[in-house]
Amino acid sequence: MGSLKKKTIKIGGAVRFNIASENYESAARPLDSYIKLDTWFLSVDAGYEDFDLSFQYRLYPGSKAHFIHHAYVGYRLNDSWYAKLGVFQKPFGIAPSASHSWWFQLPYYMGLEDTYATGIGAEYKIEKLSVDMAYFRQAAPKGFLSSEYEDNTVGNSRFSYAVVPTTGLTGANRSKASIRELDQFNMRICYQLTEIAEVGLSGQLGSIYNETLNKRKWNLSWAIHSVFNYRRWNLKAEIIGYNYKSQNDKGELLDAVQMAAYGSPYDVASKGFVYLAGISYTIPIKRKFIKSIEAYVDYSIADKSRAGYNNTHHLIPGVSIASGPIYTYIDMAIGKNHPWLTSNFGEGLAQGSDNARWNSRFNINIGYYF
Repeated sequence: MGSLKKKTIKIGGAVRFNIASENYESAARPLDSYIKLDTWFLSVDAGYEDFDLSFQYRLYPGSKAHFIHHAYVGYRLNDSWYAKLGVFQKPFGIAPSASHSWWFQLPYYMGLEDTYATGIGAEYKIEKLSVDMAYFRQAAPKGFLSSEYEDNTVGNSRFSYAVVPTTGLTGANRSKASIRELDQFNMRICYQLTEIAEVGLSGQLGSIYNETLNKRKWNLSWAIHSVFNYRRWNLKAEIIGYNYKSQNDKGELLDAVQMAAYGSPYDVASKGFVYLAGISYTIPIKRKFIKSIEAYVDYSIADKSRAGYNNTHHLIPGVSIASGPIYTYIDMAIGKNHPWLTSNFGEGLAQGSDNARWNSRFNINIGYYF
């Protein structure tokens, strides 16, 4: 009789709704306040001895899109080393996220926070040091999108933003750009300075390949971050320098590339810096219906390198409420030149406007997790 093998499997998921009221550039309309299904997803996590598997699939009815969030197989080599293969989060910046709110921070909308791609990775941890490294051949797999929307070979339907082969901007001229992310190397080093303080450094070296030219441009992005946990307080801070250097189909360098997620592409300045900070305070309640309340403020700004391109601002004050399997985020999202906070969806992360107004959206996200 053989030895018993330890097997585990867990099936879970969530259903989330948004209650929102928008205050954008256009005149107020009754439909600017609404209740909509945000997403529903299913996840599977399994383990067998030193192997594990994690998979999640999401559907977003409002975007008429559905896709893989992550899907990988992992193996624990020993107490220090862990390896994985598949679609998983890029080791870049603060993990697992630089934000406290439902809205993420601004780097998410630029493919620089909670971003997933297809490759192989390894994690090394010993005492106060952790090192994450990975090679990604390409972006996460193309999802499925309603036939009424235009799509491309990389795919607009995805969870995290990726460069897509549509068009790009050189000066004021829009031109075809058959580009995609190809062959990317990531490394993140984190060190626990004290019981309350973590510092980290991330690097991302990758290429953006133009299929028409059969040429690629290599680029380097980096991030420096710190995380502090003191009693009920949490503070996150990060500086990112990014570069999406690439060419249009004529061989001209692009000032802005198109990135896509949730079915829709938009322009993003090809080079710049992002600065962010967020602070939160958790209040334990431990009552029957409410376990805890976390109050927070997250702020980030994109400083684009090209002359004439205007900064993008992202400010999210709010609270999250944990009530057993129900999690609620109550946020006042405020933005300037922000692609998700405007009547003209997708505008703002490239040139933007020098007289852009501060737009806002009051949003309540309620999710049941199982």
